[in-house]
Amino acid sequence: MTLEAFLESIEGRAYRMAYAACGHREDALDMVQDAMFKFVDKYAKRPSDEWRPLFYRILHNRITDSYRRRSVRERWNGFIGKPPSLDEGTEVDPFQTAPDMDAPTPEHSAKVGDAFQALQAAVQKLPERQRQVFLLRGWEELSVKETAFALKCSEGSVKTHFSRAVNTLREQLGDHWP
Repeated sequence: MTLEAFLESIEGRAYRMAYAACGHREDALDMVQDAMFKFVDKYAKRPSDEWRPLFYRILHNRITDSYRRRSVRERWNGFIGKPPSLDEGTEVDPFQTAPDMDAPTPEHSAKVGDAFQALQAAVQKLPERQRQVFLLRGWEELSVKETAFALKCSEGSVKTHFSRAVNTLREQLGDHWP
């Protein structure tokens, strides 16, 4: 697999993971872009079977950095007041709002959309480590070993956090999945 093909194969999932972590489109795009640049700069010459966990370690670090910056920013804003929103006056991208001609029925889309929103909200409520493990194991299908490497923790810790996250999500989402 070429480096370009690898990056194309993970860009959508990496974006969804970053978006689930931060809840803001532009910040998620920035995190993924930064992770990709760092990955290419530092690890492009590594064997391709090492790329996934290495990339997700970098993305995990970007997400952690984002949490830290947000924490500092919130403390700072508590002292001086919140700055004006950067989203005011932004234009809508017509390509993002164009209808999908191959889309499923509106009823099915509504059910899946509601279920996905419930899932996204439930995932965001998980503790940070459980959320990270769940996204890497459940969405990205990394092995326990790869997840442990990406998050710099033990395999036992990955298993424990994944189990707790799945149990919590099952309790919260029992009635929501179509």
